[in-house]
Amino acid sequence: MYNTKAYAAASATSPLASTTIARREPTDRDVQIEILFCGICHSDVHSVRNEWSSIAPTVYPIVPGHEMVGRVTKVGSAVTSYKPGDIAAVGCMVDSDGTCPQCKAGFEQFCPSLTLTYNSPDKHKTAPVTYGGYSNSIVVDESFVLRVPANLDLAGVAPLLCAGITTYSPLRHWGVTKSKKVGVVGLGGLGHMGVKFARAFGAHVVVFTTSPDKKEDALRLGADEVVISRNADEMQKHAGSFDFILDTVSAKHDINAYLNLLRLDGNITLVGAPENPLEVSAFSLIMGRRSLSGSMIGGIAETQEMLDFCGEHNITADVEVIPIQKVNEAYERLLKSDVKYRFCIDMASLKSE
Repeated sequence: MYNTKAYAAASATSPLASTTIARREPTDRDVQIEILFCGICHSDVHSVRNEWSSIAPTVYPIVPGHEMVGRVTKVGSAVTSYKPGDIAAVGCMVDSDGTCPQCKAGFEQFCPSLTLTYNSPDKHKTAPVTYGGYSNSIVVDESFVLRVPANLDLAGVAPLLCAGITTYSPLRHWGVTKSKKVGVVGLGGLGHMGVKFARAFGAHVVVFTTSPDKKEDALRLGADEVVISRNADEMQKHAGSFDFILDTVSAKHDINAYLNLLRLDGNITLVGAPENPLEVSAFSLIMGRRSLSGSMIGGIAETQEMLDFCGEHNITADVEVIPIQKVNEAYERLLKSDVKYRFCIDMASLKSE
């Protein structure tokens, strides 16, 4: 084992603070990565504050971060895809059983034995749970390391490992193409990536927001139209016209208002996770054979596909780069939606701790 600097929270009410954690030495299949940038996901806030205790109780201390880009520093003897000096990325998962039907189909994110990047049992027993990317270094199985297109800004790439694949995967799954009319509900960390991808796929993109002051930015990001969702007349104009709607909102909202905008066989996919259940009217689904579904990140192959697509289309997240010393302030700003559109930590700042 070796030690590396990190930022961790000691309890649900503690601020993130500098600490030292242990990492395993690379096994024959492992890749050791010096982390250069790490995005801040809203999931980090939920996990640090133990707000998902009924689903995934937090084990403290917790080192968050599952949107990493870095430089390979060491590889195991059996590693063939990476060498020291390569730029690589790590997302929300670092291991799975590899044998279940989901893994064999390329859907590792649904593996019953999935190991998340942080706050999952550490099968290597280096620590009680896995530690994430708010650190200078990480060691990951080669199968869960991803290649980064050389033409992309690395700070903007980091959030692609969660916000990017979370929005790319359902757009691909539901066949968003040039002939489709696509809605994106909410213009935040997820929503702004949904707009960029839907635009790149050639769809007609409509952003739904409660904030009129976001209209200009939505158009800049690639939306063709912007609808203020509190305006019933504006909503009614689009009734029965959408092939697909990506719902990125994590707060309570009326899902039926959006179901009624779908055409025959249209779909809404949830990627936001409201704390309380949404009320769904059966008639909103029955009238038009509409469907409501959910989606969670993507498998490794699809995540690599997404990164390659971003390289081809020069797509990155809009980020505000911060030193790690401002991470607690960033959490408070994130809760106020005071960022356009994703915080990204310059991990070089951790070296001064």
